Amino acid sequence: MRRASQGSVTPIPVRAGIGLRAPHVARVLEERPRIPWLEVHSENYFAAGGAAHDALERIRADYPLSFHGVGLSLGSADPLDSTHLRRLREVVDRYQPALVSEHLSWGAIDGAHWNDLLPLPHTREAATLLVARIHEVEDALDRPILVENVSSYLRFHGEMSEAEFVTDVIGRSGCGLLLDVNNVYVNGVNHGFDPIGYLRALPRGAVAEIHLAGHTRKAGLAEPLIIDSHDDFVSPEVWALYEHAIDRFGPRPTLIEWDARIPSLDALIGEAARATERMEARRAELA
Repeated sequence: MRRASQGSVTPIPVRAGIGLRAPHVARVLEERPRIPWLEVHSENYFAAGGAAHDALERIRADYPLSFHGVGLSLGSADPLDSTHLRRLREVVDRYQPALVSEHLSWGAIDGAHWNDLLPLPHTREAATLLVARIHEVEDALDRPILVENVSSYLRFHGEMSEAEFVTDVIGRSGCGLLLDVNNVYVNGVNHGFDPIGYLRALPRGAVAEIHLAGHTRKAGLAEPLIIDSHDDFVSPEVWALYEHAIDRFGPRPTLIEWDARIPSLDALIGEAARATERMEARRAELA
């Protein structure tokens, strides 16, 4: 299997960036604020032209980019959508982002697509399917990708823990992990496992990028439930888990995700600065 390099691109700095969202595009274009790097959702640029492309063409001159996919449905029993994969290749070729990532999930079956990142059973069979799909995507894009662990609100009976499942997939596929620390915390609460133990179960060299986000804790329920809502500041518990991740994996490019109730650009930049400060503090302590 061909394992192509990413080519000549501007690397993502080992600092914290933000997701580029529509309310902030005009200000980013006008003021060029000091943001280390930006992430965009790949599918938002599948159309051939328009204002979104015009803006991103200008923005990429000043900011390293990461493309994060949400619709490829790597874990579906259906074959990969060839049209989706072709459009992803086109947009990746056009912008040459430093990182390209997708999720360890599924969201399509029998030609029907859902706007969800649905969990998979933690079985050897599901892991084998994901490994094959990751290789298929990497061959189609002519470059490596990262895969992200997802939040979940139910668990299938499986042969492995979630951390063992993720480790198996990245070990056999050879791809890197986009570690979503908030998702680890959410799933730890929802499913009753130790999030720090999860981090310790992952191989030290696996993590290439980290995501942080806010969540919503549901009240008045018989069992604890947290929703990965991406609509608030990072919680103290997730900040603490992030520091554990840095201690184990070292400083990594980190993204602040915020997709609902989007705050001001200044608030996002401030949250990213807090992540960078924690990285630098842990780096100093580990030196």
